[in-house]
Amino acid sequence: MAKETLDLSPEEMREFGYRVIDSLIEYYQGRADRPVAEKLDEDALAAILEEPLPYQGMAWRDALAQFERQVVDTANHVDHPRFFAFIPLANNFVSVMADALASGYNIFNAVWRQGPGAAQVERLTVDWLRQIILFPAGAGGTFVSGGSVANLTGLAVARQIRLNGDMRNAVAYCSDQIHFAVSRGMRILGFAPEQLRKLPSDENFRLSLARLQRAVAADRAAGKRPFCVIASAGTTNTGAIDPLEQLAAYCKRENLWLHVDGAYGAPAMLTAEGKTALRGLEQVDSLALDAHKWLFQPVECGVVLLRDRRWLSQTFKETPEYLKDMEQEGEELNFMNQGIQLTRQFRALKLWLSFKVFGLDAISRAIAVGFENARLADALLREAGCWEIVTPAQMAIVTFRYRPANGDEALANRITHDLVGALMADGFAFASGTQLRDKTVLRLVTNNPRSTTDDLRRTVALLGRLAAELEAALRGAPASD
Repeated sequence: MAKETLDLSPEEMREFGYRVIDSLIEYYQGRADRPVAEKLDEDALAAILEEPLPYQGMAWRDALAQFERQVVDTANHVDHPRFFAFIPLANNFVSVMADALASGYNIFNAVWRQGPGAAQVERLTVDWLRQIILFPAGAGGTFVSGGSVANLTGLAVARQIRLNGDMRNAVAYCSDQIHFAVSRGMRILGFAPEQLRKLPSDENFRLSLARLQRAVAADRAAGKRPFCVIASAGTTNTGAIDPLEQLAAYCKRENLWLHVDGAYGAPAMLTAEGKTALRGLEQVDSLALDAHKWLFQPVECGVVLLRDRRWLSQTFKETPEYLKDMEQEGEELNFMNQGIQLTRQFRALKLWLSFKVFGLDAISRAIAVGFENARLADALLREAGCWEIVTPAQMAIVTFRYRPANGDEALANRITHDLVGALMADGFAFASGTQLRDKTVLRLVTNNPRSTTDDLRRTVALLGRLAAELEAALRGAPASD
């Protein structure tokens, strides 16, 4: 080891690399046998923060062992086949290796002349996504960290193209089911809270076209400047899809920008079922999607797509003096001009490589498994007899709540809420909760293609047992509790 040059010997690099690969393979092979949520030692976690600055180095074996003990062994495994919370992140080993290659070769994918092959691969991969979404030939986009930045980027383009940066009296519209990344993005872009109208969703938790029309008309009459509608292609809460086709037609008539948060749902366009459910997605102006969700990539792998790729450079292009010699004629391939980042990782490589190795047919079948497993979970919950289905299976999500025999609503909310903690403590499986109007509900999200029928059956059975235990404990507690 040559510490002054920050180098390992070739033998050390090989041994270190082989040990990391072996560790990952062991993890992947034994993933289903692990608990979903590890039991935490709070004192051990607190001790991490007390470690002093490491002025003297240590053996890589010891550092790796510390990582495995302090990080891996304390993590919730979001790629576990029984992790049904939030939106599971089921990655694949090919893309993991692609991340290692992108980091190992330290590819700087911002300026075309610094890596023309990488720029071409990213441009091609964006175009593959364009074709999947059925966007026109002139569309384009860029890779970003995830849905938050993809939404922020799309909304920044909408602000520039529709408002030319003048935000006075401008108003955007969405439903109350929109992801919080949208409202946070609007705030980052400088909009006041009242400039984002969150309209009550309809009975199916979708953006109501009638309410939207009334709100736009009222705002225009009051001298406001409606400029953007933000829709969902699969909400995080329930998997609801806003009426994209009707919204696209309305926005075109009214000269409103239509941005869609399709962070997890948009890749379902690869399936016949998803293409039907998402009809109209091909007509929107901008789209955010997370390839690390339903395209099975490691984090971070977000993408923003624009109906006209020139809109990105019109919004973001700046050329300082020290980069003038990087300018080029013809097609814009300098990704530094298509988003927020100058220094940017070669994120497209992992999606490109997994598309090449597995093929879209296999990825499409993996997405279809998510639909099928949600329907199975829905059926199992109904068969159990102690659950109320709040929203039926859609886009790989089913929401439900405990139903006490006496119909006590307060007890139903309490037990449903407490089930999240009970599942976490048990460790076998995990689901997350949310609020749908006045109801506390649980969500099972089944977009991990490695989840089996047995995983679902045992998870639903566990939920029933834990709910019964919670109800018994609450009924036996003093009235003051």
